[in-house]
Amino acid sequence: MSTIAPVDPPAEDADTALKARHRAMWALGDYPAVAREVVAPLGPVLVEAAGVHAGQRVHDVAAGPGTVAIPAARTGAEVVATDLTPELLDAGRAAAEAEGLDIRWVVADAEHLPCDTGEFDVALSCVGVMFAPHHQAVADQLTRVVRPGGTIGLLSWTPEGFVGQMFAAMRPYAPPPPAGSQPPPLWGHVDHVRDLLGDRADITTAVQQDLVVDRFAGPQDFLDLFKSSYGPTIAVYRALGEGSERAAALDADLVGLVERFDVGDGTTVLPWEYLVVTATCR
Repeated sequence: MSTIAPVDPPAEDADTALKARHRAMWALGDYPAVAREVVAPLGPVLVEAAGVHAGQRVHDVAAGPGTVAIPAARTGAEVVATDLTPELLDAGRAAAEAEGLDIRWVVADAEHLPCDTGEFDVALSCVGVMFAPHHQAVADQLTRVVRPGGTIGLLSWTPEGFVGQMFAAMRPYAPPPPAGSQPPPLWGHVDHVRDLLGDRADITTAVQQDLVVDRFAGPQDFLDLFKSSYGPTIAVYRALGEGSERAAALDADLVGLVERFDVGDGTTVLPWEYLVVTATCR
């Protein structure tokens, strides 16, 4: 397995404070429940798209609770999973151990990966690195850690899809983002990914698909889960104040979003659009 070792992000005060806020945000609520109940089908999609197979060295970057790391390990690949938030890695470690899977779980920042240049055959991220604030820094790391001829596989929510529009709905209620940070759903546009990778990797596939979510009984059921379990949503509501008029207005906006995207006939069915990109490193 890899010799990767835990390290803390560089000590620049502003960056350290920003990453501490990100780490705390994703520890709020119960994101592993969201991943397990809603997002889990996306892991195997990305593993298949990237052609992961036994014997490869695979790095799941911004791995969360192992949405990609676990299905990648099932193929027999040697997997390292890194994430900024230890609590998410703890959940992934427990799930992997329950299956008898050998995965290395390491706390690390996607913008400062503590591993060697060209160490991996494949780097993957499923709705993970898109939430790092500095997109170019992430792309620089992805292209650095994958060997020439190796594969980068990314799955990201699109700006126009349900999750991208959920973040757009929350934006007017949230504190302004730190200077220099970029909106996560930009990763859902292939031109943005191509610009980030530059001349260091060639995009081989770019496909938009829908995750069909039929887990919610109705808009309120969606709202209940995301207000109690999804870190970014919890953080916005905490900033607004429990029971405030603006919190009630956000409730209404999110309910309206579910109603707008619902394609069910008597039941709530939501297509959540995402982009899968694979690229070959030069």
